[in-house]
Amino acid sequence: MGITPQMLPVIVTTSLSQGAKDLARRQVIVKELPAIQNLGAMDVLCCDKTGTLTEDRIVLERYLNTDGNEDVRVLRHAFLNSFFQTGLKNLIDLAVIDRADVTPSAAAPDSMLGQSLRDRYTKVDEVPFDFSRRRLSVVVADAQGKTQMVTKGAAEEMLEICSFVEVDGAAQPLTEDKLAQIRQQVAGLNAEGLRVIAVAQKTNPRCVGEFGIADECDMVLMGFLAFLDPPKASAVGAIATLEAKGVAVKVLTGDNDRVAATVCEQIGIDASNVLLGSEIDALDDAELAERAENTHLFAKLSPLQKARLVRVMRELLGHTVGFMGDGINDAAAMRASDCGISVDSAVDIAKESADIILLQKDLGVLERGIIEAAAPTATYSSTSRPR
Repeated sequence: MGITPQMLPVIVTTSLSQGAKDLARRQVIVKELPAIQNLGAMDVLCCDKTGTLTEDRIVLERYLNTDGNEDVRVLRHAFLNSFFQTGLKNLIDLAVIDRADVTPSAAAPDSMLGQSLRDRYTKVDEVPFDFSRRRLSVVVADAQGKTQMVTKGAAEEMLEICSFVEVDGAAQPLTEDKLAQIRQQVAGLNAEGLRVIAVAQKTNPRCVGEFGIADECDMVLMGFLAFLDPPKASAVGAIATLEAKGVAVKVLTGDNDRVAATVCEQIGIDASNVLLGSEIDALDDAELAERAENTHLFAKLSPLQKARLVRVMRELLGHTVGFMGDGINDAAAMRASDCGISVDSAVDIAKESADIILLQKDLGVLERGIIEAAAPTATYSSTSRPR
């Protein structure tokens, strides 16, 4: 009895070290030993949609004009934006580039669209993507010196900067009737589980070197890109097992709420009650805690909104919260959680923010890790990670 207090730290460390070895055999790498206790004590798991619940294999299904017809001009302008932007090319950019590289070019019949555009255009400037605007602009010039600003981004945010719409190759004012038709078209694509990105352009913007966010105005809406990222077959069983073990799964995503709801319904997550980022900003912490307790889908979130949700669930609701993410927009939420979880294919900042690294991007791997990690927590209570 006398020696136990002095030996307790050694006993705990030895037990956790053995647990880390056991987790490693299950493709779960532990960066911080205390995180094992929090992983096992977790009762709320927050995760993003793309790649965690879906196949992380985005395919460009359709490129449509504003009348809902396939139009290669939409793909053409989307390629100029995706290829010439110099930021991190995400799965959407890669899907656009891949599709253009297998689509024949009308201007050069012997080559593909992607190669033809690479040869004919040069980049002039760009306005990088950020999570508040949710769009990205690139300015390109052709061989004759004609410049265009090409912008792509989330549909609602793109409609805010468009004053015109392209119909039969000509720009027309964007009327309320046309706007209602476009929103109905987007809603129909979202209902099919397709993620929709809008594409717009403006010819001969101002002088080189002066471009900025203010130039994203009075643009001509060209059409939409519709992407498919099917849900993982393994996600259904993993979520059911986690729920049975007392771990509530909540989806925190920056994506459109309709697309996220469709995916959630397919894999067994309750999407009947959705909380949007714009609604979160209008709530104080107490009101947010009350809404968050019974909500499983949070959509159109910024990185700071994700972090705030995690903090509220930990501090006001008393949950042990894990956050699983792999992008730069997940880092703040991972740091705010009791247990940050990432994957070995994630961006560097996400892996640096994580306590746990999964060698396979699959909820089934995480589920097995939580069950294994719960063994030490039967003896030793969870300890919040230091901030």
